[in-house]
Amino acid sequence: MSAELEDEGLRRTPRRDTAPVVDARDLRIWYGTERGAVRAVDGVSFALRKGEILGLVGESGCGKSTLGRGLLGLLPEGAKMDGELYYKGQDLLALPAKQMFGMRGSELGMIFQEPLTRLNPLMRISQHFEETLKAHEKGIAKSEVQRRALEALRVMGIPPTRYRSYPHEFSGGMRQRLMIALALVLRPSFVVADEPTTALDVLVEAQIIRILHDLRGAYDTSLLLITHNLGIIAEACDRVAVMYAGEIVEIGDAREVFSEPQHPYTRELLRSTISLSTTGLNFIPGAPPDLVSPPPGCHFHPRCPNAMNVCRTDHPVLRTMPNGSDTQCWAADLEHGLADHLDQEQTQPLTREEISVADEA
Repeated sequence: MSAELEDEGLRRTPRRDTAPVVDARDLRIWYGTERGAVRAVDGVSFALRKGEILGLVGESGCGKSTLGRGLLGLLPEGAKMDGELYYKGQDLLALPAKQMFGMRGSELGMIFQEPLTRLNPLMRISQHFEETLKAHEKGIAKSEVQRRALEALRVMGIPPTRYRSYPHEFSGGMRQRLMIALALVLRPSFVVADEPTTALDVLVEAQIIRILHDLRGAYDTSLLLITHNLGIIAEACDRVAVMYAGEIVEIGDAREVFSEPQHPYTRELLRSTISLSTTGLNFIPGAPPDLVSPPPGCHFHPRCPNAMNVCRTDHPVLRTMPNGSDTQCWAADLEHGLADHLDQEQTQPLTREEISVADEA
């Protein structure tokens, strides 16, 4: 897919503005359950600048979608969020619910996965646009609604003749483009795209990638792209954040992370990808941990091929590696001379028996 996308002009461009549009610091999100608090997001920090695309990747259940919804204040009842979250310097966590509601759509947008669960089958596409624009821009004229809607559809490659069609009359790829158009018609500065290419074939997937990548040129939109697909991250994103058990374990320039992954989990994810040269399936042994009571120390240590004694007892801190990426790993610290304080016993490898009997979800 790489050569095809390069031909389409999907090369990353330098960031033009150093001030962050979104700045998250030590964000924590948990759900209350009968078994205790589920720590779905646990101490996540990152900054997203104007026109930048940040890819968020990880296994199912690691907290990706919870983080995306938390950034927009779309958490369900029973969920709580703590930490610091700034949008253009404004503290979102301190805003009243009504003011936060007013920012969603016009300033903060979201592209949901599974369009058929988000589009009303009884409403025409024109009615979806009317409802969206009138909810956020009171008193907008019907002619302006139509003009804005048709412009958004044009950018997505959908002809104006389909403006009064129903959702079921569109293909899966076109419905996903409709979801993008509905998010962009309000021209938000920050958009969370949650698995926008799920269940699409590779050709439609490439079209969606191109559209998302072109948003920076058309709208200067900052985008958090949530996906399982490492190929999409490599082609469309400026930076990538790798998430495991509610934590970002590695974050950096997408090319650097994929060419020189520092965290064992990142390496195992890359090893598990499938290509035309694949002769056997690789997988990560075990399962993601129970987030009610995750393993002590590094949460990945029960599954990590490089786990040491210290990984079982002490939680690693995020450090900047020589390639510029930030990584949370004792093995990476040791490799690059950043763990001189560890003694010989702490750096001894964990035995395979200790790894195999670790608790799993």
